[in-house]
Amino acid sequence: MKFDGLAVKLYTIKQPMNMDMNFDDYKDLVYKIVGASINVQKELNWGLLENIYTEALHYELLDLGILNEKQKYLPCFYKNRVLNTHYQMDIVVENKIIIELKSVSSLISGHRAQLFNYMRLTRKRVGLLINFGEPTVQVERYGLIDSTNECILLDKDMQPVQKRHIPFKNF
Repeated sequence: MKFDGLAVKLYTIKQPMNMDMNFDDYKDLVYKIVGASINVQKELNWGLLENIYTEALHYELLDLGILNEKQKYLPCFYKNRVLNTHYQMDIVVENKIIIELKSVSSLISGHRAQLFNYMRLTRKRVGLLINFGEPTVQVERYGLIDSTNECILLDKDMQPVQKRHIPFKNF
């Protein structure tokens, strides 16, 4: 099967949910972030530059009393050396949730890979991919399973979806 140009396998989750796959503690905060994203899009409409949405969402979250850092620096290492090149995460909320913002006509696997890399490098268990490039804001929720280092798609209740797409290629 093809998924955004990558070969994928479909796996069904059959084992009972363990603590590694429990994301309930994030549900309320994610709900507030999604609501804030909707407010930003209502105010600014869709299709502007990503940086405008990043700054607007940063302030919208602060107005709600939600601590967050925008353009958070993430160093990269090679053989115990800090590289001059680094990542910049769009927004990190309460040092728990990574938000990767886009303003594109459609999300692609590369956008997801970027978020997954941030989640794996920082060991943050939840990440949101938010797209302001459509008339309705798009939100994808992902959870990191520590024991397997996999990022899985979560539904609006922060539960793993029954079928998940796992690329052969490790992002």
